[in-house]
Amino acid sequence: MRVLVVGAGATGGYFGARLAEAGRDVTFLVRPARAARLAADGLVVRNPDGVLRIPSPRTVTADALAGPYDLVLLSCKAYDLADAVEAVAPAVGPETAVLPVLNGMAHLDLLDARFGPGRVLGGSCAIAGTVNEAGEIVRMTDLHSLTFGERAGSGGSGGTPDTGGAPDRMAAVTALMQGVAFQARPSDRILLEMWEKWVFLAALAAGTCLMRASVGDIVAAPGGREWMLGLFEEGRAIAAAAGHAPREKVAQNGRAMLTAEGSPATASMMRDLSAGNRIEADHVVGDLIRRGRAGDPEAALPHLTTAYIHLKAYEARRA
Repeated sequence: MRVLVVGAGATGGYFGARLAEAGRDVTFLVRPARAARLAADGLVVRNPDGVLRIPSPRTVTADALAGPYDLVLLSCKAYDLADAVEAVAPAVGPETAVLPVLNGMAHLDLLDARFGPGRVLGGSCAIAGTVNEAGEIVRMTDLHSLTFGERAGSGGSGGTPDTGGAPDRMAAVTALMQGVAFQARPSDRILLEMWEKWVFLAALAAGTCLMRASVGDIVAAPGGREWMLGLFEEGRAIAAAAGHAPREKVAQNGRAMLTAEGSPATASMMRDLSAGNRIEADHVVGDLIRRGRAGDPEAALPHLTTAYIHLKAYEARRA
């Protein structure tokens, strides 16, 4: 399969590098400055257990992009999605599968509208990484998983999509992921898994951004544990009303992680906010509130709403 990875940042760059390491046909769609740097220095990934170097990664810039590709791996920030979709459009043909690994659900609506729901898979990833000043990807923990699946039969973000007549698509993507040096897993309930991650992430982001503190510091404060659980339960109720109630074991794990004493965990959004960078307030927290109130216009959602106001105030101040 010909794979196009949109960007070469902490997420796309990492998974793309691992695919290239395994001998897959991978091209990175990057801006000219990033293309020049990769040509000069290669793609470098610093892992907890060593360094991966791809000396001459194949790159393409938007003005030279021609398709179609078999798989497009999309991992940009939500606020860059509209531009990324237009940039990648020449690579998407009738048989192309688009695999987004953004958080939340709003990106599915945009991708479905642009490319048709039959071309868009569901996807979720777990990785903690950043790009350092040298342009190297730094993976900060051992976590590196990618989950993917057809949305048909799972309800979609707004209905059940047609798979475009490609019953062997999942087999091809699964085969592509075999033998790579990260945890790759096909799922027949990908939308449920995306909702489960979203509910947890929204609570983590809302709590740590609002309090400017780690999970451990929050739960050490009077009422902190109850506050974090309140965030989680509001999100869980929204997911349940949408038909994607988190499984009880997953919910228990989420509650435990959000209330773990001494935990240094923070959301990447909190790190972005602390650095004065752009954040995904609308995509991660705002859209969850919107969907909750679409199902119940009287829903108060006090915990999520307070955090969302805080995030939007930050954006206004930053602007």
